[in-house]
Amino acid sequence: MVAICHSAGIIGIAGYPVTVECFNSKGLPRLDIVGLPSRAVSESAERVRAVMKICDFEWPACRLTVNLAPADTKKEGAVYDLPILIAILTATNQILAPSKDHAFLGELSLSGELRPIKGVLSMLLALRDAGKKEVFVPYQNAEEAAYAEGIKVYPAQNVKQVIEHLMNIEKIKPCPPPEPVEDFASGIDFANVLGQNAVRRALEIAAAGSHSVLLSGPPGSGKSLVAKCFSTILPPMTPDERLEVIRIWSVDGAGTEAARMAGRPFRAPHHTVSAASMTGGGGAGRIPTPGEISLAHRGVLFLDELPEFRSDVLETLRQPIEDGKVTISRVSGKVTYPAKFQLLAAMNPCKCGWYGTSRCKCSQESVKKYLRKLSGPLMDRIDLQVAVQPVQYEALALRGKTEQESSKQIRERVLKAREMQKQRYKNTDISSNSELPIDRLAKDCQMTNSAQKMLEQAFERLGMTARAYDRILRVSRTIADLDMSDIIEAVHIAEAIQYRQLDRLGLSNG
Repeated sequence: MVAICHSAGIIGIAGYPVTVECFNSKGLPRLDIVGLPSRAVSESAERVRAVMKICDFEWPACRLTVNLAPADTKKEGAVYDLPILIAILTATNQILAPSKDHAFLGELSLSGELRPIKGVLSMLLALRDAGKKEVFVPYQNAEEAAYAEGIKVYPAQNVKQVIEHLMNIEKIKPCPPPEPVEDFASGIDFANVLGQNAVRRALEIAAAGSHSVLLSGPPGSGKSLVAKCFSTILPPMTPDERLEVIRIWSVDGAGTEAARMAGRPFRAPHHTVSAASMTGGGGAGRIPTPGEISLAHRGVLFLDELPEFRSDVLETLRQPIEDGKVTISRVSGKVTYPAKFQLLAAMNPCKCGWYGTSRCKCSQESVKKYLRKLSGPLMDRIDLQVAVQPVQYEALALRGKTEQESSKQIRERVLKAREMQKQRYKNTDISSNSELPIDRLAKDCQMTNSAQKMLEQAFERLGMTARAYDRILRVSRTIADLDMSDIIEAVHIAEAIQYRQLDRLGLSNG
């Protein structure tokens, strides 16, 4: 007899349906699992054997062959424990065959409890698209599973619950719809930032257009503080963006955390991070998992002390910043992960940290040498390069005596600018000005004659690259949106140019 049970697998963040077939035949008692199983899948045999005895089922005295189709795709993880168990029980006539509309996902403990698995949301979406109506998952994955619309999800704590449901003894209650998530991220309010009006303005522009930012200033000037405030002025994620984030985090085993996340992702890896950890990777023979840049998808990647990161790590950022995705090729396979992150970086302007003040002892050559740790092509891809000045005593003395503009007030302006972009890019896959493609720049970045003249002069004087020119246009478009202006004026171009700090120093290409 051949019994069939349905499940799913995952490659990258894309799920695919898997058919679990079990055939029992005469011969010595034995269980073989075929269909390119990884070691974790092959070990399912021992877990299933133990669970059947614990749950008072009879281990069959025959030869069992379990096939995981499609057989030419490698299967990884312990997600197939539950469907293999159901298939064996069906093939040996210990339970009735489940409906063809049913699917099963879950790792088994030796006591019969279900353990959480990775990539649940993507697998559920694949099963839904394959026509499945009901899926059994570990209860720990229920929150992320609830985001899969159009398919009924049953969260189970153990094998006994699943069997009793299938035998109509006691039904499992399906997952309720996902609860609304607070869209305002936690963090330090901008009301606590004293002075630094120029930095506030730059970060407001960055939030309004999803632009990358580099903050350069001496120690203690507030770079890390404003970075911690940044998430409080970002717009909320759309339902589609939240779904993307949960799918990526789910592959990393943090889908529930992503489902509960208020605001956008904020990743801050230490400067000792490796290139594989930044872009994504995995052990030998395993499908690569998402790295920091993918976990920051639709959110912020904060790199503090930028020059302290290894050069090979920083260079891996260049293509994802431009393309919004990263492709990882390993012997085990090739996967592409989304990586539309907003880069927020901070650094000292020189080795001692006090360049531009009387305390700096660095020569001009040593400053250039320090900055050469950051390649010109990488700096060229950063939209806003902001010089952070030391906080003056007068600003500190006003603490508690005067009210600073709050994150809520800044965010209101950001949301108005984003609404303009939403209307402008309606019926496209563009979500912000930073994603504006080259072929739309002329249409969406119309300038006055004086603005055109100013940009021409700056291009010649600063020796800008074509990429820098395009990025200035995108930033100018965002500044104009904050002013509720459809046309880019000279004042918008002037402000955008002033945020090309390294261009003005003549260091971005050297």
